[in-house]
Amino acid sequence: MSGEVILSELLRIYPVSRETFQRLKIMVERVEEWQKKTNLIALSTLNDIWSRHIADSLQCLRLKPEARSWVDIGSGGGFPGLVIAAVMAEHESSSVDLVESIQKKCSFLRQVNRQMGATAKIHCNRIENVSLSIPQPEIITGRALAALPTLLELSSPWMLNGATALFHKGREFEAELADCDGLWEFDLVHHESVISSDSVILEIRNLKQVKADAE
Repeated sequence: MSGEVILSELLRIYPVSRETFQRLKIMVERVEEWQKKTNLIALSTLNDIWSRHIADSLQCLRLKPEARSWVDIGSGGGFPGLVIAAVMAEHESSSVDLVESIQKKCSFLRQVNRQMGATAKIHCNRIENVSLSIPQPEIITGRALAALPTLLELSSPWMLNGATALFHKGREFEAELADCDGLWEFDLVHHESVISSDSVILEIRNLKQVKADAE
């Protein structure tokens, strides 16, 4: 597809500026380059990267267009974290923190962040080791990282203080919600994906940990 066609498709999801589109093109080029030596995304989705990964990530911004402080956990190939950083580069008051424990992927994230001219902070560490040092965000994102009970545990330092989570999930999300019973209570809205009929985005807020009854 031509650049104009791709941009038109992205604009159906979120009002991407031409400057942001140029940043996203840099990201796609780097993913294609690094994919030859590092497993950033499923190889079967590489040819459909603009839809399956870029547009899919933009859905987070579609849902929370006013948010300016974001934390992306398990950032991996940069989805949705680097996509959010590409958009937030236009907002001086914004902050985007990406957490990834694998050094090679951290190197990728740093290179793309720099070449895009974005200002995301890359934390090359385990999530539980940096949660106290990252400022309280408005929104936490996580994509293809872990089952929901684990995601809630990892993000709880921020969510218990009022952050909202946007977690990409497949159609098995109801089973993962059931696994949270007796562990967590929260308010939930599940948003149908506008990219794939096989996925949803779970919006979770007002997280509370369930306390076991005293024996």
